[in-house]
Amino acid sequence: MKHLRPFDLAREHGISTQAVRNYERDGFIPFAERTASGYRAYTERHATALRAYLALTGAYGYAVGGQIMRSLNAGELDAALAAVDRGHTQLLRDRGTLDAVGRAVEHLTSGPGPVEDPPAGGRPLSIGELARRLGVTPATLRNWEVAGILSPAREPVTGHRSYGAPDVRDAELAHLLRRGGYPLEHIGTVVRQIRTAGGTEALSAALDDWRRRLTVRGVSMLGAAARLAEYVPLLDSAPPTGLRPGGAAGPSARTAGSP
Repeated sequence: MKHLRPFDLAREHGISTQAVRNYERDGFIPFAERTASGYRAYTERHATALRAYLALTGAYGYAVGGQIMRSLNAGELDAALAAVDRGHTQLLRDRGTLDAVGRAVEHLTSGPGPVEDPPAGGRPLSIGELARRLGVTPATLRNWEVAGILSPAREPVTGHRSYGAPDVRDAELAHLLRRGGYPLEHIGTVVRQIRTAGGTEALSAALDDWRRRLTVRGVSMLGAAARLAEYVPLLDSAPPTGLRPGGAAGPSARTAGSP
């Protein structure tokens, strides 16, 4: 079996050898075995794992990409696949929100007057319910209110915030744009534009940009899936090499900066 050095893995991706060692330390790629002199000995299995990890981080972000690889390397295939599924679910939800906002933009540009509130699909949501729906904290919703993005009604008796259908729509839009890296001030401007009949250029530009981002993310997910399909069959195919096992628990383990 051909053995690879940290340099060999790093060179393919234009990263440092220290990054490769850090990825091993953090569980993103399998632990390397060690030569008799204590040097790391990687194989094509490690190279395939590194390709998968870097593809995942481009598609899902560093946190989720790392979670997927750690699960795979720990033998938790179902947990890894669940994380992948959640990413696709979020992408589909983003597309649905984007389409809904796009329809609102068409309404703004096709006729005068303020945007009509969407029909109420049920009772208003509390701040906790809306936070859970979006996957954010109640404090985040309060910050959006301070920024002028949300303006919920108040229950007459308790004074608690009450989010109706228009508020939920605004919150969904804010959440979408926030994940796209837009500052709160800009999001506030966009949301206010969708409430009224004027100045939709900034909103249209933001939505066009985010649609392009969603397309890039979807294509990146396809690439990551291909890399995962290459790596998963190798999870149980680590033949003995006669080398010493590495890793944090191995007798020959060294620091992240060692060869």
